[in-house]
Amino acid sequence: MSDMTVRVRLDISYDGTAFSGWATQPGLRTVQGTLEDGLRILYRDLPEEGPLLTVAGRTDAGVHALGQVAHLDLPLELWEGTRRGNRDDDVEAAFLRRIAGVLGAESDVVVSRATLAPEGFDARFSALWRSYEYRIADSSCPPNPLERHRTTLVRRPLDLDLMNEAAHLLIGLHDFAGFCKPRAHSTTVRTLQEFHWQRDDQGVFIGHVRADAFCHSMVRSLVGMCAAVGQGRLPLDRVPALLELDARSNDFTVLAAKGLTLTAVGYPQAAELATRQQQTRARRPSLRLVGE
Repeated sequence: MSDMTVRVRLDISYDGTAFSGWATQPGLRTVQGTLEDGLRILYRDLPEEGPLLTVAGRTDAGVHALGQVAHLDLPLELWEGTRRGNRDDDVEAAFLRRIAGVLGAESDVVVSRATLAPEGFDARFSALWRSYEYRIADSSCPPNPLERHRTTLVRRPLDLDLMNEAAHLLIGLHDFAGFCKPRAHSTTVRTLQEFHWQRDDQGVFIGHVRADAFCHSMVRSLVGMCAAVGQGRLPLDRVPALLELDARSNDFTVLAAKGLTLTAVGYPQAAELATRQQQTRARRPSLRLVGE
């Protein structure tokens, strides 16, 4: 087999309800495990052990995705063989048909797009930003059983204006240790690029959050803080002080995973991919490093 390899970008969507998160875990059903099992069926020459996919952002158990991105490195001969000898067939379209056939017509994980990645592309380290959406229904929203797996319910009414004021106070480059579950030797410095709330036609509160990256449980903490402010349980003037903490605050509840969806991952132009990858691999400014 040829030593030449190609890198394939995969755009992925999934309903996280029945998954124990993205990352492979022994004895548990995960998104990565399900996809990699499918890839090993599709390409029987792939190694039986070890990870095959590199993902833009690992999601926790119960978190959904509409815009997840991963990359896969394949020998060129295997990739070309996806067409099964039909040289007139489009390789990328053939891949989508075949992986869909392996995963099943009603699968809760779907590969929506497969393209050859440009030079320098890395699904994780080339990313400029990740964007999430969080859905909350308060007591004013009519119950909707069809949305129960992607919307978190809270009992007290929420104030949209207060939630937007709280969100606005956190935009920018900060140490978000007060909003993160600590991980040894990992920085909690992030740039929160966008954070705002709106209500849809059914009255559901939808939070839009975008950052260069997120530390563990950060989004669910951010929206939990806003919900606490919106319910009057946390004073608005307390919010700036949360950025001074060196551990996750107990002033608010971290909201359920089911309300969270990864909606998009942004990348620079092709010529800037390698530079971005190098920048991201270097440590962020060490305002504080967890575990150090």
